[in-house]
Amino acid sequence: MTTTADRPALTTSSRSEPPLRMYKTKTRYLSVGLPLAIYLLFTLVPFYWMVVFAFRPADSNSMLPWPITFENFDTVWNTLGFSFFFKNSMIVAALSLVLTTFVALATGYALARFKFRGRLPLVMALLCSQFVPGAMLLIPLFEIFREMSLINNLAGLIVADTVFQLPLAAMLMAGFIAQIPVELEEAAMVDGCSRLKAFRMVMLPLLKPGLIAVGSFAFIGSWNNFLFGLMFISSQEKFTLPVGLSYTIGSYNVDFGVLAAGGLIAAVPVVLVFAVIQKYLVQGLSAGAVKG
Repeated sequence: MTTTADRPALTTSSRSEPPLRMYKTKTRYLSVGLPLAIYLLFTLVPFYWMVVFAFRPADSNSMLPWPITFENFDTVWNTLGFSFFFKNSMIVAALSLVLTTFVALATGYALARFKFRGRLPLVMALLCSQFVPGAMLLIPLFEIFREMSLINNLAGLIVADTVFQLPLAAMLMAGFIAQIPVELEEAAMVDGCSRLKAFRMVMLPLLKPGLIAVGSFAFIGSWNNFLFGLMFISSQEKFTLPVGLSYTIGSYNVDFGVLAAGGLIAAVPVVLVFAVIQKYLVQGLSAGAVKG
């Protein structure tokens, strides 16, 4: 004779589980999804209007970029000199990226691997330098650059951007290097590598996310820097994109189509950089933020 097990009776808690799950889902949507949706709305609506003004004709009041025209882009690129501004911004941002990343790598390695006298004051000085606004140092920087013939010179912009971005870059790099076990370098040196070769063969491949994070911040910071370009450059052919963009605003009228087209040209490289490196950027920032 076979027997069957009795089906367990449903308890009060199991019956209330679906409503509880729905309540948690709604709570999660309201606490996470709604703020993110509002943030995206505030972020994307101005960008959408910039696209609309850039691509629609000047006499159109349409809320859609239709009919599409490239007249505004032709004006800013060929008439207002944005081709020169774009080239100047690319030179300044690329060289600032290289210099900032290289010096930050050396500084971060020294802070993370060596215990030397003055290390703590150096770290404190790097941190405190982040609280000094760049505008407060414009006059002394202008005097120094004038003595060094760096006024109205792209090299002055490269030096200024590199110096101001170096403290944060060095701290990020030091935190990232501290996450890599020193035993890996020691094992390479036991096998016959010098410290420099061990660094190049073992450390550099592991530092790829950190290097990309530091380099991207240096590039974007230099690309968007308006203050130094406005103060240290006086010739129009040496303007960078933010400075050139400000000159599209007249004293009595503003051509919003031209202004939007220039803004779109300035924004596209930054958006592309973030789109390509966002995976490495998150890894680098999370690793570099653990230890200082």
